[in-house]
Amino acid sequence: QVHLVESGGGLVHPGGSLTLSCSASGLTLARYSVAWFRRAPGKQREGVSCINSVTTSDGATKYADSVKGRFTISRDAAKNTAYLQMNSLKSEDTSVYYCAVDPVQNGCGLASFTTYGYWGQGTQVTVSS
Repeated sequence: QVHLVESGGGLVHPGGSLTLSCSASGLTLARYSVAWFRRAPGKQREGVSCINSVTTSDGATKYADSVKGRFTISRDAAKNTAYLQMNSLKSEDTSVYYCAVDPVQNGCGLASFTTYGYWGQGTQVTVSS
């Protein structure tokens, strides 16, 4: 079975940093597009960042405007793990963050989450004073 497990969430002060991890089993992450989405209370699910497959595509990344310049997505093939490094965190970044994988090798995208067939359970990020 395919499993995605997020970790690394927690409570941080505004301006602080966290790095989220998405550990995968049952698939090789490098073959697929991987994305991070988030959902805050009372808000719609939002695409945060994604990275293309490096075996079938170019490994390019995309970021939501709200996080551009502050967040960095990456992938470690040896560890079969994706990461989201979050710097300069703001209160509005408070959300449950989800890792997702496109199992049919579509390109990296954030406009829709319907192409992402595999999801982790989510990890809570709270930014507060």
